[in-house]
Amino acid sequence: MSASTERKNRQAAIQAGTDKKTQAAQAEAEKQAKSKRNWTIGTIAVIVLIALTLILSSDFLYKSTTAVTIDGVKYSPAEVNYRYAEQYYAFTGQYGSYASMFGLNTANGPFALDSQPYTMGDDSISTWRDYFLQAAYNGGMTFGMTQIQALDKYAAENGITLTDEEKADIKNDMDELEELATSNGYTGTKHFLQANYGTGVDVKLATRAAEEATLAYKAYNSYLDALNFSEEELEEYYASLEGSRDLFNYVSYYVAAEKTAVEADAENTDAENADAENADAENADAENTDAETAAEEIVTDEAKAAAHATAESVMAAYEETSGSDYAARVNEALAAAEVDGTASESESVAGSSLNAAYKEWMMDAARHSGDITVVDAESGEGSYVVVFVSRNDNHYKTVNVRHILVNAVAGEDGTYSDEALETAKARAEEILAEWKSGDATEESFAALAEQYSEDGGSNTNGGLYENVAQGQMVEEFNDFLFASGRKSGDTGIVYGSNGNYAGYHVVYYVGEGEQYSDVIAKNALQSEAMTDWMTEITPEAVPAFFEKLAGK
Repeated sequence: MSASTERKNRQAAIQAGTDKKTQAAQAEAEKQAKSKRNWTIGTIAVIVLIALTLILSSDFLYKSTTAVTIDGVKYSPAEVNYRYAEQYYAFTGQYGSYASMFGLNTANGPFALDSQPYTMGDDSISTWRDYFLQAAYNGGMTFGMTQIQALDKYAAENGITLTDEEKADIKNDMDELEELATSNGYTGTKHFLQANYGTGVDVKLATRAAEEATLAYKAYNSYLDALNFSEEELEEYYASLEGSRDLFNYVSYYVAAEKTAVEADAENTDAENADAENADAENADAENTDAETAAEEIVTDEAKAAAHATAESVMAAYEETSGSDYAARVNEALAAAEVDGTASESESVAGSSLNAAYKEWMMDAARHSGDITVVDAESGEGSYVVVFVSRNDNHYKTVNVRHILVNAVAGEDGTYSDEALETAKARAEEILAEWKSGDATEESFAALAEQYSEDGGSNTNGGLYENVAQGQMVEEFNDFLFASGRKSGDTGIVYGSNGNYAGYHVVYYVGEGEQYSDVIAKNALQSEAMTDWMTEITPEAVPAFFEKLAGK
């Protein structure tokens, strides 16, 4: 090989990087580069891991990432957390201890529901967490995020805003929240909110959410109040109900057919119970088993016929009596037919609580007071004696009233002593006397209601209830409102109790309200219109993957 050829090969080797010196240098360079690269990657990984740990242990991701997008607007997991918990507390606040009847265990709060199956009948919802998450988006016990956004947009388009007073009320609520947090041992409102409403929720978020919801309800009510219907439209709608909202008053007595105890078929008994010779210690002896489990009670055809005949004899005896006290006449007929029992007088709404067995007979337009019939129960195990007393088609005036509730204090056993009731009555008399000693106007009564009333449903609006229907209030309150000759400005003190409270109402009769049939029709028509409108304006919620973090 010539020198020139060797030089060319060497130069080619140098250019290719394959000569020994270059290869050694390149190998060393690559080794150093790899070492540097590994150190850099490792350092970055450590830094990222530390940063991620800090981020995950804080509320950064809950505030800065997207859990759901609604009509182009992105909401963070923290915002979803708040609305989710809001729905949970609204639900449990409404149903309280009855929540367990729906399969909801509230022992561990709103963020421990992943493993609790939802059993309310919607196959698209697996767990209670899913239910409240859907409610957070689309509404449940309160407006959901999609509805609030749609209504706030409507408010902006129509110049509806929160007043300074409304904003001040929200701020006061937040101030009270701070006091509540402190009294419950939290170091601040933020910790209280995060413990009860989820990670990422703070005072700023809660305040903004409250303002958005308040504005949404204001917009909703603005649209609702603008819905008006003519008298003809209201009457036409009520007529279309075909009496299903009418109230029926009647007297009834149920004649139950006697049941007969019979032994089960011997072959079936042998199959269901172990043979006496083979029975183990857990199974009763065959003779005892026959006595304890093989007998059942049945209603024979003869017993059904006898019950019907007894009811017929009561009806015949009733027709021999006279007078407008129909309950007394039925009781007299029961005695004459030698039936030991007392008739009951009832009021039922046709479409909801009127017994199906005699509903059609009762709703016959030809029915008159005092008419009587015998109808067999749908179960077939007895017969009803029924007397028609009256039918109320709700074409009467409702009433408007203000009141001040003074609750009696219950004892440790939940009952109300005579002393507690007397104390509440004396306080009610003091309040009424205070009103009479002043201007004694409706306005001054409203002011006292806001100052003294213990009725949370009306003590922020001067104790006012409008369009109160017959039977809507407790009996004593109802009797005062619908007493004959009642006039505007009448006052009084009435006792009230419904199982949840006992106490006294200081009452101010404002005057007549709307016709009740119109109230029923208006409420229904408004509900239909609002449902259609909300469906039209409400956008769809599009959850992001990161929503899974919400509530953790």
